Amino acid sequence: MRFNKLDLNLLVALDALLTECSITRAAERVHLSQSAMSNALGRLRDYFEDELLVQVGRRLEPTPRAEMLREAVRDVLVRIDTSIAAQPQFDCTSSDREFRLCISDYSMEVLLPRVLEIAARQRSTVRFRLQPQVAYPARALERGEADLLVIPKAYVSPDHPTDLLFNDEFVCTVWRESSHARRGLSFDDYAAAGHVVMQPVDTDKPAFESWFVQRFGLSRRIELTTYSFAALPFLVVGTERVATVHSMLARAVEPALPIKLLPLPLPMPPFEQAMQWHKHRSLDPGLLWLRDVMKQAAQELPAGGAGASASI
Repeated sequence: MRFNKLDLNLLVALDALLTECSITRAAERVHLSQSAMSNALGRLRDYFEDELLVQVGRRLEPTPRAEMLREAVRDVLVRIDTSIAAQPQFDCTSSDREFRLCISDYSMEVLLPRVLEIAARQRSTVRFRLQPQVAYPARALERGEADLLVIPKAYVSPDHPTDLLFNDEFVCTVWRESSHARRGLSFDDYAAAGHVVMQPVDTDKPAFESWFVQRFGLSRRIELTTYSFAALPFLVVGTERVATVHSMLARAVEPALPIKLLPLPLPMPPFEQAMQWHKHRSLDPGLLWLRDVMKQAAQELPAGGAGASASI
């Protein structure tokens, strides 16, 4: 099929090339031979009168024209996929669909076991692929690399619809034999303590609790940084350090660790966890099922954790 003399099949090749920045990997992505992908790149260069990808060292880099085309091409392909290729009905008991979720290890520990349990109760045959959260998670939606983001409400994109899943609080986690555990933790103690914090990979954007503490005007002495929320309670054991941890996560591991949970000595608003999907996939029957399962799982969280689901 052609549009304005462009073979529309080339858009699939262009999307793969701009995603992978490699002829070999792009060919593998769309199940073409390397020579066929090289031929497609040549035809795209002729049509757009631009190199599109140029060799820089060992890597192909997109030209400014290619960067301009990247999101437009992905948007067109997502629209085609959701409007034409998507199945009009969805039956979780017979589907072999794989849902790709960008999700933190915190939500994997707290929420996902309930999601899988509900899916199992419904005799679902779907598959799940869990992917780490990245610096710009909305891009994973827009590039078709993720079906659903599970993400703090504070970090959702304004360009796509969102549902609030649940609320959580923060607590201080300390070693059971520490001085903090014996005498409590005042604001001054918290400010003076060494801290263990989680810093998301590939971004300078802090995790929610660090972001709020910075806005509060408190500069903590960070002695240890990790990429994992779930590791925080483990990393204070045997030390005088403090970790500010999601309440549901901290309470889940408390019985297995020599730790004590203390109230956070500063006023922090509830943490709101949301889910977000591509605006063109709002009526996708499979995603409607998954979103409903996610909301059911959120409602089954411990009292004080689940929040009323609400569209944002």
